[in-house]
Amino acid sequence: MPSTIPYDPSLVLGNLVSQEALDNLTAISAIQAPIDAAEDTMNSYIEMKRSIDMTIQELIDMNIDVTDLTQQSTDVGKSIQEAAVEYAKTKVEGLAKIQPLKAKIKGVHDEIESPIDYNKSKTITMPLSADSLKMNVQYFSFDENDQDSSTQASAVKGFVSEEVAGFGKSVQSQASSSAQSQMNSQYQRHDIAGTLVISITCTHKMAMLLAPLILDVDKAIRVWNKVYKDEIMDPTNPDSMAAIISQPEQGDEKSLTLLSGATYGSCFIGMVHILNTTTTRSSETMYSMAESMQLQFKVSAFVSNAAGGFGLDSSFSNDAKNLLSTQSISSHCSLVTMGLIPSIKSNSVKMGVQQFKPDDAGPMNQLAQLQTATASDDDTVNSAAEKARTGQQMMSIKNSQVQGMLASLATIDDGANKIIDINSMMDGMDDYIQQALKGNIGVPINYYLKPITKKQLAEMWVAKYYPGKFLTIGGDDSTPPSGQSAQAQGNANAGQ
Repeated sequence: MPSTIPYDPSLVLGNLVSQEALDNLTAISAIQAPIDAAEDTMNSYIEMKRSIDMTIQELIDMNIDVTDLTQQSTDVGKSIQEAAVEYAKTKVEGLAKIQPLKAKIKGVHDEIESPIDYNKSKTITMPLSADSLKMNVQYFSFDENDQDSSTQASAVKGFVSEEVAGFGKSVQSQASSSAQSQMNSQYQRHDIAGTLVISITCTHKMAMLLAPLILDVDKAIRVWNKVYKDEIMDPTNPDSMAAIISQPEQGDEKSLTLLSGATYGSCFIGMVHILNTTTTRSSETMYSMAESMQLQFKVSAFVSNAAGGFGLDSSFSNDAKNLLSTQSISSHCSLVTMGLIPSIKSNSVKMGVQQFKPDDAGPMNQLAQLQTATASDDDTVNSAAEKARTGQQMMSIKNSQVQGMLASLATIDDGANKIIDINSMMDGMDDYIQQALKGNIGVPINYYLKPITKKQLAEMWVAKYYPGKFLTIGGDDSTPPSGQSAQAQGNANAGQ
């Protein structure tokens, strides 16, 4: 999987910045850089080879010699192999170093309140960066369907036909056909495997800034005393504050570092793997059972025919048929987004087993056959009764076919399960792109830091409580552009 944008939730606009958190993110980014570079190199070679291969095919269609170009394609293939090995090696080594650094990033933080006066400060957006997108999508699909049919239907058909031969040609034909329909055995295994890997990384042009950034100096001093307990500032002692102002500037002074602005990026990195395996097996034992229950078969067929019925009852079919059907669905989904939360929708996967079909002979053909078999020139009481009985046999035939098909299936729960599949991932990607186009998303990738030193805090405190007494050097955006207080500016004008 590609690398995600390093991010620490403690780095919030306007908050105090922990140098430890920044150093940790910088270290993660430094380790990820060669990994991303190795992946880009590998993908570049893959794109080059595909382009060369397509060009070769186009030149072949034009009857142009492509011998030299084919050699170049082979050389690029070797480069792909080397780049892939280097990428795998670099990533394995890099991940081992990144994991301890990521373990330092806490999900929950207790931070000192920011010294920013949020009632007077404002946030603005400015197009200081640039929009960009880098996408890599890989999709693998595998669909396999193995079927095999081995049946004893022919042998059973002959056996049944022989056993009911005494009941006439019509009954003999229908009985043997029904037995053959129930004796169809099958074996089916259907595997559907699909894997989708998506990697999208974006940068966004709109930067967010605190402008104007106004500090509450009293709150800032309390924050300073909390952070630097060895250099306490005493706002109740004006002389000590004046002494801080008189100290010369130093390059390595301690400071409160505020996050005053940032440019943003986002990423959508996900993988989903679906495996759907359906296995249906039907094992027939009717032939052996019919041999062992010969007498029962004959008696049952005789009684059914005499009563205007046909075939065997459902209990015999259930005992004679053993059907096993299983369906296994596995789904593995991994999704990491930085800068937004896309819409993720589940999809339904239906469950079921394969069913048997009835014979090819339609009801009208069977009805015609029965009418022909019962046709006579003279209608008598006996012939009418025979017709009624034959009609009842036709209804029994259709009922036995339906019962035979239903008896071939064991009772199962038919329903649907909600899972995250490839369609869910694509819906999430579409939503991510739409939100990226609208803007106002992302996590910080470049930070604008504003350091506030102890001397600046003392100058801001004096400017607030003793205006015009000292030269004012503002630490925020609240001071006049001239850098002087109003009274100091008036005294300068009076002396001219």
